[in-house]
Amino acid sequence: MRIVLLGLAMVVMAAGAPRGAAGAEIKVLSAGAFKQVLLALVPDFERTSGHKVTVENDTVGALTKRIEAGEAFDLAVLTPKAVDDLAKEGKFVPGSRANLARVGVGVVVKDGTPKPDISSVAAFKQALLAAKSVAYIDPAAGGSSGIYVAGLLDKLGIAGEVKPKAKLIPGGAVAEHVAKGEAELGIHQISEILNYTVYAAGVGAHAKEGDAAKALIKALSGLAAAEVLKSKGMEPAGS
Repeated sequence: MRIVLLGLAMVVMAAGAPRGAAGAEIKVLSAGAFKQVLLALVPDFERTSGHKVTVENDTVGALTKRIEAGEAFDLAVLTPKAVDDLAKEGKFVPGSRANLARVGVGVVVKDGTPKPDISSVAAFKQALLAAKSVAYIDPAAGGSSGIYVAGLLDKLGIAGEVKPKAKLIPGGAVAEHVAKGEAELGIHQISEILNYTVYAAGVGAHAKEGDAAKALIKALSGLAAAEVLKSKGMEPAGS
């Protein structure tokens, strides 16, 4: 598949803190593309810290419902609004946020097909209007990219034209559906066309391994993490 990366980014936020006791079992709930960073960095973190990390992935909406229902966790990566709303309900440790990373997500077309012109807002709109079918995550599933794309279509004034030919994906990789020929074009968050999509992480207010979770966040903010971020098409968020 050919993936056209735009400049829109997701920012993951969390707070660093000293490492907790060795041997802790850290449960992480992760939404979005940051799961791949966690999976890449966790082995080394486990080796050097002695902790064990379990990562569970779902949409922001689904994870929010699980947390609201009282599911136990040590660290969760969601959107800022979800973290803030849940923090007000006492689900996160106040102030346990700091910028970690942002990742550009793009437009996907099947290999061998012409690359769409997405060099400007006008060109991007025309590419969507010209496509016979457009795939993106179903907003109703609670996925942050689907919610963003639905809002983007409204802001661009083409929601009415695109929705009838939309292929709504309940979850997973939109690119896989484009590769199978189920849609002509796929979109996730769209780079510099409008703004950034932000992701955030927080330590659970009732985390059994809060110190270990903070240690993991610190590891995700280090120099080694920066290299992994780049290898995954991401970049350190900076200050």
